[in-house]
Amino acid sequence: MAVELDTWLLYTIAALGLSLTPGPNGLLALTHGALYGVRKTLFTIAGGALGFTIIIALSLFGIGALLAASAELLIVLKWVGGAYLVWLGIQVWRSPPLGLDKSHAGNTITGGAVFRQGLLAAVTNPKGILFFVAFLPQFLTTDLPLFGQFMVMAITFVGIEILFELSVAAGSAKIQPFLTKFGKRFNQVFGGVFIAIGIALPLRG
Repeated sequence: MAVELDTWLLYTIAALGLSLTPGPNGLLALTHGALYGVRKTLFTIAGGALGFTIIIALSLFGIGALLAASAELLIVLKWVGGAYLVWLGIQVWRSPPLGLDKSHAGNTITGGAVFRQGLLAAVTNPKGILFFVAFLPQFLTTDLPLFGQFMVMAITFVGIEILFELSVAAGSAKIQPFLTKFGKRFNQVFGGVFIAIGIALPLRG
């Protein structure tokens, strides 16, 4: 088995929390869904999925290079990563509600253009690789092949992200009023999730 079932379930819950928190790709899916429709937003989502796969690969194989030098570094990464997740949770808690910018509603745009926007939103997010370097070690073990763990974690996260962004794009007209009214509380809930993960997961060893 590439990943233990209990570890995969915890990872899936954490990945759901990550997908549901405000971020550049979620905002793009919301905006493009409202402005250009779901069909064209599929290109945005595909670009983001490719971008997430790239940064997960960079993060995991960077971690793998460190582990090749010293397996004890995984323990250090878990505690440093846990501290980062707590900090990120505080930032999410304090962040303003996600908004929708309709300033470009009249523009026409190609599928290739929105694909590039989705890709660039994922790979140029300055917190992206740093987040995954902090996030992924919590679920890694040196007892199993790194590549198998990467495949499971990448497919799981990207699959969740695609489903979430599709839902956001399809329901953009209905979601926007909710975010306007309850966005701050929404951020506080998922900020709390990250704080809890950052405290609890390093203690699992």
